[in-house]
Amino acid sequence: MFTGIVEELGHVRAVERNTDSAVLRVSAPIVGQGIAPGASLAVNGACLTVVDRQEGTVSFDVMAETLNRTNLGALTVGDPVNLERALAVTDRLSGHIVQGHVDGTAQLLDRKPGDRWQVVRFTLPPDLGRYVVPKGSISVDGVSLTVAALGADYFEVSLIPTTLSLTTLGDKQPGDLVNIEVDVIAKHVERLLLGAPTAERGAPEAVVS
Repeated sequence: MFTGIVEELGHVRAVERNTDSAVLRVSAPIVGQGIAPGASLAVNGACLTVVDRQEGTVSFDVMAETLNRTNLGALTVGDPVNLERALAVTDRLSGHIVQGHVDGTAQLLDRKPGDRWQVVRFTLPPDLGRYVVPKGSISVDGVSLTVAALGADYFEVSLIPTTLSLTTLGDKQPGDLVNIEVDVIAKHVERLLLGAPTAERGAPEAVVS
């Protein structure tokens, strides 16, 4: 589990592609310190398992499902990536609950510069729109952000100088893809209200509003 507070901007050192997977190597001189194989690390918001660490570089095995459903499949050598270590029980939850389970990708549509910040608009996939609300939380490339505006097929966020300078979002351009994860609490509430069946018992009675 993560909080969406990026700890380091790493860079892709190598991408070794196989038939249905890839080995991703990323420079991580800060978050890589003391991290051991088997640990979880969020890379652009996608939870990956560290398989090796050597001289400031961490390596991951990335399966086809992850490559196809996230922007990790398009990474090339030199690309920046947002990195965050898994949340410790004693840490402050400075962002929001982020699982590192990417729900889909969104396309950057427009950037509007302000005095010291920017308002950035992204597409909103139709199947995820019901989980996004104004002033609610959303993870964009692993960055915990507040939804500033919402339309039928888009959402906007406001990026402060720190976010612009310390994450990948500062350099994203119209047309670029980002990973998004919606609020997991909203998904659980929906499932409960729909009365979805579970493995332990049959389908409950319909919920009457």
